[in-house]
Amino acid sequence: MTSNLPAAATRPALDRPEVIATFFHGLSDPTRVRILELLAGGPMTVTEIVGAVGLAQGRVSSHLSCLRWCGYVEATVEGRYNRYRLVDERVRDILRLGEAIVHDNADRLTSCLVLATELDAEGDEGGAPPGGLPAAGTRGG
Repeated sequence: MTSNLPAAATRPALDRPEVIATFFHGLSDPTRVRILELLAGGPMTVTEIVGAVGLAQGRVSSHLSCLRWCGYVEATVEGRYNRYRLVDERVRDILRLGEAIVHDNADRLTSCLVLATELDAEGDEGGAPPGGLPAAGTRGG
């Protein structure tokens, strides 16, 4: 399969587990999940998405760029606007299944210290130290 990505944006070939983890990493941001949930209801313009999520247009556009680049959504030009839609309707199924799993395991998910530590490390401005764990004395340590 050929790609329309610029050569500088390509990465070395990833193993199957790495590709799957990358796919789910695209779903790791609450704003991107919310955008995908909105688009599961049908195509929308950036203006419509901005109104629904309540974030600045620039932030929404950045998330849409990520989702578009990674193959979750595509845009079609309609006059002055881009209308975004899900590329693959199976994303709707993944969101639905995720919702069901969360419903059944909410207590466990919200109390998972491993994921909380990883999220804290990703949120730190300096990034996580080697090994991915926060340094002693930080929120996760």
